[in-house]
Amino acid sequence: MIIAVLLLPVCVGAALTLGAVMRACGGADLTLVPILAGAACWVAIYVLLPKPMWIYVFGHELTHALWVWLFGGRVKKFKASAEGGHVIVDKTNFLIALAPYFFPLYAGLIVALFAVGQLIWNWQSYLVWFHLLVGVAYAFHVTLTAHVLKTQQSDITSQGYLFSAVVIFLGNALVLLVGLPLLTAQVDLTVMFRWWWANTGEVIHHFGKMF
Repeated sequence: MIIAVLLLPVCVGAALTLGAVMRACGGADLTLVPILAGAACWVAIYVLLPKPMWIYVFGHELTHALWVWLFGGRVKKFKASAEGGHVIVDKTNFLIALAPYFFPLYAGLIVALFAVGQLIWNWQSYLVWFHLLVGVAYAFHVTLTAHVLKTQQSDITSQGYLFSAVVIFLGNALVLLVGLPLLTAQVDLTVMFRWWWANTGEVIHHFGKMF
């Protein structure tokens, strides 16, 4: 709880920085338009068609597994179905528990696949389709994560609601704050982090004046 409260100014600073980054990237029409078009396509599918819960649950549990491996742990059992899933592991922490809510696995796989294709086959002519698929994948992550959060999740209750909310928000904000500059090449990452630092400092200063 204390850590979550202390991180609130960082969350506000991230939101302010995200707004600045989006404004700075606004001229990158060849990037943002396909991303937004892909997101809009997915939202239409999400609203009009049955939700592909098995695909989401599989990605959710696989994300747990990947982060367990990242921290040097082992996965003893893996189960995923449309009704739900779980992994049994020998190591856990708050990042492993909350990773599926802030790490867009399928968007990451698309980026990795395109990076390999660009390196081997020079997929520059498919860049618009890449951005379109990134928009679809990230919207898939956001909408279905929001959908499952409507029900009680043991990942969230185990870490505490406020702390989980802060970590999930910061994780998703960081994905966008790093992803948009890399995709659009309109903002340098060092500049983005300087903006985030400055905005967080201003928020802390304003909070300090209130007390």
